[in-house]
Amino acid sequence: MKIAFISTHAFTYPGGVRKHTLALKREFEERGHQVKLILPRDTIDESQILLHRLKGKESFLQKKEKDTIFFGGALYVPGNASKTNLSLNITPLSIWRRLKKERFDILHFQNFGVFLPLQVLEAASQLQKPPLKILTLHALWDASIIFQEIPTLIDILNTFILPRFDAMIGVSKPVLSQINYKGPKEIIPNGVDLNLFNPKGSKIKKFIDTKCETEKYACKLNILFVGRIEKRKGLIYLLKAFEILKQRYQNIRLIIIGEGERRKKIERIVKKHKISDVFFEGQVEDGDLIKYYRTADICCFPSIYGEAFGIVLLEAMASEKPVVAFANRGYREVLIGKGKDFLVEPKDVDELVKKLEILIKNKSKRKGMGKWGREEAKKYSWGKISEKTLKFYEKVIKLKSIS
Repeated sequence: MKIAFISTHAFTYPGGVRKHTLALKREFEERGHQVKLILPRDTIDESQILLHRLKGKESFLQKKEKDTIFFGGALYVPGNASKTNLSLNITPLSIWRRLKKERFDILHFQNFGVFLPLQVLEAASQLQKPPLKILTLHALWDASIIFQEIPTLIDILNTFILPRFDAMIGVSKPVLSQINYKGPKEIIPNGVDLNLFNPKGSKIKKFIDTKCETEKYACKLNILFVGRIEKRKGLIYLLKAFEILKQRYQNIRLIIIGEGERRKKIERIVKKHKISDVFFEGQVEDGDLIKYYRTADICCFPSIYGEAFGIVLLEAMASEKPVVAFANRGYREVLIGKGKDFLVEPKDVDELVKKLEILIKNKSKRKGMGKWGREEAKKYSWGKISEKTLKFYEKVIKLKSIS
């Protein structure tokens, strides 16, 4: 099959939609399918492309130029609890011409936004032989500032936009439950690269206490946070819990991976309260991120709301690390079975302290939960997720041919 993945997001920076899309692309291509990306170009990144060229390096956009179709540009706006972007192609006819030339069998939209996906959807409907149009929803609408400010947009989406698709996929039950769609639909979760995210391999040397192995020093336990430093990710609650725990246990440190508008505020709180052993490592790519997971003893994800699933949970679990997380709707989909024992009601700092303390005090518990997490993560390998997606394609194709 010839498949196109369409995103309203530019793929310049790391993100769940980008990770999901590129993983499926890789898996599909390994199975003999032809896959292209349809994306807006990130106009903000143009200077970065030039900088990469001057340094003799390739940016994502350069690497993917051969199998990426760019239409229009992306404009970053405050669209949900984090950020999103608007994308628009000023020559809609060029989209129709390109789709006619490519002759895709399937157009698979990864989230739906304004305006590029709507333009692609409209152009596809005007083709003599339209491809199948499938939409995967990755987000919860109750976390969207746009939907909160203009709730009628949800009705417009349910009534006028979604019926134009041949099928729907939701990455979790909460995501799929928010739509009113009568056609074929299925829950197909996010996945994880088990080869990349695994417990064996190099670590971050500066956070490994080799001295404590040979002399009578207490090895410091690494508590790891991965996520954007913004309100809904709840880092402030982890920081409060860490401050309490630091008074009881000197052999712990907090490692923070990510950037965001609240980083400076969090850093000021750390300085004001004189909380020691807190390290801000900034944004890192997957190749380095796995080293941080391997270096961690405990991973903590205190998102208070707006999580449709929990990719970071899967990455930590695949890396054989115990996870403590707030029990938002998305994370409850991932931490099941034994994992539920380490879910905490959002914003409950005291209970977060208790759950973290259990793992700080009990090495065998840390190891046991890490082993459980690795086995649970195997259910979400990208190989299995891609097979589910391809089978769903086949189901929709059969239903379409019958109708």
